[in-house]
Amino acid sequence: QVQLVESGGGLVQAGDSLRLSCVASGRTFSSYAMAWFRQAPGKEREIVAAISWNGGNTYYTDSVKGRFTVSRDNAKNTEYLQMNSLKSEDTAVYYCAAGYTTVVPSRIRPDEYIYWGQGTQVTVSS
Repeated sequence: QVQLVESGGGLVQAGDSLRLSCVASGRTFSSYAMAWFRQAPGKEREIVAAISWNGGNTYYTDSVKGRFTVSRDNAKNTEYLQMNSLKSEDTAVYYCAAGYTTVVPSRIRPDEYIYWGQGTQVTVSS
């Protein structure tokens, strides 16, 4: 069992930066691929970024490429999402997730991830 706790969300202006963190409980954090999803009001949950168990492989949705960076520190059981040049369309609840999966486009889906955090709100004002 893995518990995930996100932090770092908030209210910022367009163009600002935020860094989200996701701390995992348990001793098997390094066994999991990790991901960040987001869900805006009235929209489906969508992938933002994913990272393989050793950080060697990453994936980004097109809308955040060049602005967001996903990383992890297995020694600290923590995943990060550095978000730069934020836009109003980035406003959403952001969730971290863990799963025994591979970071390839065909498997970047919510159902590939078995553990989820409670979410942290990111609001970007224009």
